[in-house]
Amino acid sequence: MSDTGRASSNATPSPQGRILRWGIVVGALAVLLIIGILVVRSASGTLARFGQPSAPRITQQTVVERLREVAKLVASEMTLRDVVIYEQTRFASTKRVLLVVTGKVSAGIDMERGTVVQIDSVDKRITVTLPPAQILSVDVLNVTTYDERAGILNPFRPEDRDLIQRRIRVQLVDAARQSGILEHADRSAAKVLTELLTRDGYTVEIKRPVTVRPSAG
Repeated sequence: MSDTGRASSNATPSPQGRILRWGIVVGALAVLLIIGILVVRSASGTLARFGQPSAPRITQQTVVERLREVAKLVASEMTLRDVVIYEQTRFASTKRVLLVVTGKVSAGIDMERGTVVQIDSVDKRITVTLPPAQILSVDVLNVTTYDERAGILNPFRPEDRDLIQRRIRVQLVDAARQSGILEHADRSAAKVLTELLTRDGYTVEIKRPVTVRPSAG
């Protein structure tokens, strides 16, 4: 009787019992596997976000530095030829000279004066107020004298030569302005600035204060 009872307690589990226990183990492993997948995905997403470069952000200093770069690069040049006549009468004697002058006039914008920058980082918008273009330089390339006359009582003097040089420069500047060099410099600067700043995904608006350009001379 006792032997039979011990044999009964140590009997091999039935197939149904083994299947039940294996089902529990497989179910636990499946849960662990799902948890592991979720953790790996979460970690991968975090690492992916960590590895991605942040969106470009434009600062006041960035725009100012780029403005300085543009100030060195943007300029409009115009080569001109003009006729300059100088005439002066003294002691009833008239001296006169006719010159054909070739010169190069350069115009641009001084970014260091009157430039205002406003940045809206939320709407990604940059507003730049630029001063109007101005004449930067005048180079006299060639002067040819076609007619020069002077009287004994009224010869050409060094001060006459100085006045002639000033008149040459004034006429070259006036001719360049009449040819639209300042307007061209304004458009050129606005175009280059817009192309330079919109590379970072910002919208750029170029404004100019209402000013009256100085007359030639």
